[in-house]
Amino acid sequence: MKVVLFCGGLGTRIREYSESIPKPMVPVGHQPIMCHVMQYYSQYGHDDFILCLGYKANVIKDYFLNYRQTANSDCVISEFGKKVAILGYRPPDWRVPLVDTGTWRNIGERLMAVKHLVKDEEIFLANYSDGLTDAPLPEMIEKFKASGKIACFIAIHPPISFHLTEFDEDGSVQRIRSSQESDIWINGGFFIFRKEIFDFINDGEELVLEPFNRLIEGGHLMAYKYEGFWRAMDTLRDRQVLEDMVERGDTPWRIQQVLPTIKAA
Repeated sequence: MKVVLFCGGLGTRIREYSESIPKPMVPVGHQPIMCHVMQYYSQYGHDDFILCLGYKANVIKDYFLNYRQTANSDCVISEFGKKVAILGYRPPDWRVPLVDTGTWRNIGERLMAVKHLVKDEEIFLANYSDGLTDAPLPEMIEKFKASGKIACFIAIHPPISFHLTEFDEDGSVQRIRSSQESDIWINGGFFIFRKEIFDFINDGEELVLEPFNRLIEGGHLMAYKYEGFWRAMDTLRDRQVLEDMVERGDTPWRIQQVLPTIKAA
């Protein structure tokens, strides 16, 4: 299945990095967060990506145009660098169309901008480019197929902790409890769509607002509730959490080591 990744946001909540590079290129370990997301899909056999670029699109284009597999793999160099051979496991090819969808477009507009690249796909995947999970993607896809729905997303508990307060009309507090004790679920991305999704998106609309409400009215939207690992990189603190995990070798989103070779679009 093709995988659409939304890579065009400004990343204002992680501005210390995003002023010089786009958020998807912020490093976690020795790779951009975007590559960790792509590796998650690749390990399940989904190697055909469509990147919806925007803010600092040239940085992402340069990364792929100048990608060196040998920088991330063991290799043998001979003839004074003229000949290079990769040692051991050879990763799968990634096909990566790079589409500049504009700086100020929202997610719905970016998806519509690449409609021509997925219009013949019965089902395709889509995601933000800054969130990681160890959710079982094949199981999620099978449940979606069986449902007959048009769209699906991962629903997760909020990864941050806050206090929920219940009080009466006079302001007397009746109960305080942690958000972790509640039944609150939020959109965690990792979307699955049928091609009919485009029938529900009008010009200028944000994907998860008006289009999703139309899907809900028709009974076409489902959520895959997941309580395992999920983490988005919205802030510098989020990045540090993920960085620490990589340094410890704790990468639950990666069931096997996958490093790409890049194939021309």
